[in-house]
Amino acid sequence: MIWNLGSINADNLYYLRHLPKPGETIAAEDFRQGLGGKGANMSVAAARAGTRVMHIGAVGPDGKWAVERLLEYGVETQHIHMIRTPTGHANICVAEDGENSIVLFAGANHEVNDRIIGAALSEASPGDFLLMQNETLGQEFAAPTAKTLGMRIAYAAAPFEADVVADVMAHVDLLILNKGEAAELERALGQSLEDLPIDDIVVTLGADGCKWVSNKDKSQKNFPAYPVVAVDTTGAGDTFTGYLVAALDRRLSMTDAITLAMQAAALMVTRQGTADVIPDLKEIQDYDFD
Repeated sequence: MIWNLGSINADNLYYLRHLPKPGETIAAEDFRQGLGGKGANMSVAAARAGTRVMHIGAVGPDGKWAVERLLEYGVETQHIHMIRTPTGHANICVAEDGENSIVLFAGANHEVNDRIIGAALSEASPGDFLLMQNETLGQEFAAPTAKTLGMRIAYAAAPFEADVVADVMAHVDLLILNKGEAAELERALGQSLEDLPIDDIVVTLGADGCKWVSNKDKSQKNFPAYPVVAVDTTGAGDTFTGYLVAALDRRLSMTDAITLAMQAAALMVTRQGTADVIPDLKEIQDYDFD
């Protein structure tokens, strides 16, 4: 089972010909609103990948619809708290080439405290996964607590903060980064990924696939990307992470888990939207990636 300490956002998606330059005003070609936030995206992806997911988070009075939608998508919601602070949201600009820029408002996501986290994790079992990212607070409390309980810890360190990674990495079993985040972490710590006290590190490389650094086995392996036509890269990294951790929770090997996660992310970028359009296992199995 996965316990996901994660954000829940309303995603406001604006579809543009190109991303705005500084000082530029540009008209949107289309607008949509849906469920998002890195945490919610990962929870939906993991549920659609075939494992149990308990989301730990918070929404405001305006967020009841988001909780209901997570439940509809197979995510367990008993530890999502409704508080007075408005629900977090993201304004997402998506260009014709699939690239995006995002402005976040944390809202209720930053009201998730140690008491909420501790109450949730007290129900976890040894061997369960704790999944974290950086759109909520509490990683420094959650990671050692989960480790004490015998849980496995997966950390998608985005939005990236090197100090937070440094504070929790002694407890982390699986670290997921993109190429830029990996380079920034190496600069901030003055160490290569191979020297970090983390068993497994997966670096996503966009169109170049991804790299798995196994410090436990002292090995590296590269995975090429699947050729697809990208229309929207929003949520692809979250889809990858949710599928990867879900596959590991289902006891797939790391190689098979990464392969499945890459297929899910490849299919995701062919769609417009975030949590609402994350593919399920059958869609991946039916898709011709050759």
